[in-house]
Amino acid sequence: MARSLVVKVTAGADAPERCAQAFTVASVAAASGLDVSLWLTGESSWFALPGRAAEFELPHSEPLEDLLATVLELGRVTLCTQCAARRDIGPDDVLDGVRIAGAAVFVSEACADDAQALVY
Repeated sequence: MARSLVVKVTAGADAPERCAQAFTVASVAAASGLDVSLWLTGESSWFALPGRAAEFELPHSEPLEDLLATVLELGRVTLCTQCAARRDIGPDDVLDGVRIAGAAVFVSEACADDAQALVY
Protein backbone atom coordinates (compact mmCIF):
# COMPACT_ATOMS: atom_id res chain seq x y z
CA MET A 1 0.00 0.00 0.00
CA ALA A 2 1.31 3.47 -0.90
CA ARG A 3 1.91 6.02 1.81
CA SER A 4 -0.83 8.63 2.09
CA LEU A 5 -0.89 12.21 3.34
CA VAL A 6 -3.98 13.74 4.92
CA VAL A 7 -3.79 17.54 5.17
CA LYS A 8 -6.40 19.40 7.18
CA VAL A 9 -6.37 23.15 6.63
CA THR A 10 -8.32 25.30 9.08
CA ALA A 11 -6.99 28.67 7.92
CA GLY A 12 -8.14 30.81 5.05
CA ALA A 13 -7.68 34.48 4.26
CA ASP A 14 -7.58 35.06 8.04
CA ALA A 15 -4.13 33.37 8.22
CA PRO A 16 -2.82 33.45 4.65
CA GLU A 17 0.65 32.03 5.26
CA ARG A 18 -0.64 29.01 7.15
CA CYS A 19 -3.30 28.49 4.49
CA ALA A 20 -0.83 28.68 1.61
CA GLN A 21 1.56 26.31 3.40
CA ALA A 22 -1.14 23.65 3.68
CA PHE A 23 -2.15 23.92 0.02
CA THR A 24 1.51 23.94 -1.07
CA VAL A 25 2.37 20.82 0.92
CA ALA A 26 -0.72 18.98 -0.34
CA SER A 27 -0.03 19.98 -3.95
CA VAL A 28 3.66 19.04 -3.84
CA ALA A 29 2.84 15.70 -2.20
CA ALA A 30 0.20 14.93 -4.84
CA ALA A 31 2.57 15.88 -7.66
CA SER A 32 5.20 13.62 -6.05
CA GLY A 33 2.89 10.63 -6.33
CA LEU A 34 1.60 10.39 -2.78
CA ASP A 35 -2.04 9.58 -2.13
CA VAL A 36 -3.25 13.00 -0.89
CA SER A 37 -6.44 13.96 0.85
CA LEU A 38 -6.91 17.70 1.47
CA TRP A 39 -9.57 18.65 4.02
CA LEU A 40 -11.05 22.15 3.92
CA THR A 41 -12.31 23.19 7.35
CA GLY A 42 -12.97 26.45 9.15
CA GLU A 43 -12.17 29.49 7.03
CA SER A 44 -10.61 27.39 4.27
CA SER A 45 -14.10 26.02 3.59
CA TRP A 46 -14.74 28.97 1.29
CA PHE A 47 -12.14 27.64 -1.18
CA ALA A 48 -14.51 24.78 -2.05
CA LEU A 49 -16.61 27.36 -3.92
CA PRO A 50 -15.90 28.28 -7.55
CA GLY A 51 -13.71 31.36 -7.91
CA ARG A 52 -12.79 31.74 -4.24
CA ALA A 53 -9.26 30.33 -4.53
CA ALA A 54 -8.58 32.76 -7.40
CA GLU A 55 -9.31 35.67 -5.03
CA PHE A 56 -6.60 34.57 -2.56
CA GLU A 57 -3.29 36.41 -2.82
CA LEU A 58 -0.04 35.96 -0.93
CA PRO A 59 3.28 37.39 -2.14
CA HIS A 60 5.87 34.80 -3.17
CA SER A 61 3.33 31.96 -3.08
CA GLU A 62 2.01 29.90 -5.95
CA PRO A 63 -1.56 30.85 -6.82
CA LEU A 64 -3.92 28.99 -4.50
CA GLU A 65 -6.17 28.24 -7.47
CA ASP A 66 -3.31 26.31 -9.14
CA LEU A 67 -2.41 24.42 -5.96
CA LEU A 68 -6.04 23.41 -5.46
CA ALA A 69 -6.36 22.32 -9.09
CA THR A 70 -3.35 20.03 -8.67
CA VAL A 71 -4.85 18.33 -5.63
CA LEU A 72 -8.25 18.03 -7.33
CA GLU A 73 -6.58 16.37 -10.32
CA LEU A 74 -4.20 14.05 -8.47
CA GLY A 75 -5.80 13.54 -5.05
CA ARG A 76 -8.98 14.20 -3.10
CA VAL A 77 -10.47 17.38 -1.68
CA THR A 78 -13.07 17.21 1.06
CA LEU A 79 -15.14 19.96 2.63
CA CYS A 80 -16.07 19.38 6.27
CA THR A 81 -19.79 18.66 6.69
CA GLN A 82 -20.28 20.91 9.73
CA CYS A 83 -18.16 23.69 8.25
CA ALA A 84 -20.23 23.58 5.06
CA ALA A 85 -23.49 23.67 7.00
CA ARG A 86 -22.37 26.65 9.10
CA ARG A 87 -21.66 28.54 5.87
CA ASP A 88 -24.81 27.37 4.04
CA ILE A 89 -22.67 25.56 1.45
CA GLY A 90 -24.37 22.58 -0.18
CA PRO A 91 -23.18 19.84 -2.55
CA ASP A 92 -24.42 21.78 -5.59
CA ASP A 93 -22.36 24.83 -4.59
CA VAL A 94 -18.88 23.30 -4.56
CA LEU A 95 -16.29 22.84 -7.29
CA ASP A 96 -16.44 19.65 -9.33
CA GLY A 97 -14.53 16.94 -7.51
CA VAL A 98 -15.00 18.33 -4.00
CA ARG A 99 -16.87 15.99 -1.69
CA ILE A 100 -18.54 16.89 1.60
CA ALA A 101 -17.83 14.49 4.46
CA GLY A 102 -17.55 14.49 8.22
CA ALA A 103 -15.26 13.63 11.08
CA ALA A 104 -15.72 9.86 10.78
CA VAL A 105 -14.24 9.92 7.27
CA PHE A 106 -11.38 12.20 8.38
CA VAL A 107 -10.53 9.91 11.29
CA SER A 108 -10.67 6.87 9.03
CA GLU A 109 -8.25 8.46 6.54
CA ALA A 110 -5.92 9.92 9.17
CA CYS A 111 -5.67 6.65 11.12
CA ALA A 112 -5.19 4.36 8.12
CA ASP A 113 -2.04 2.26 7.94
CA ASP A 114 0.84 4.22 6.39
CA ALA A 115 -1.05 7.54 6.67
CA GLN A 116 0.49 10.78 7.86
CA ALA A 117 -1.86 13.56 8.96
CA LEU A 118 -0.94 17.24 9.13
CA VAL A 119 -3.13 20.03 10.44
CA TYR A 120 -2.57 23.66 9.48
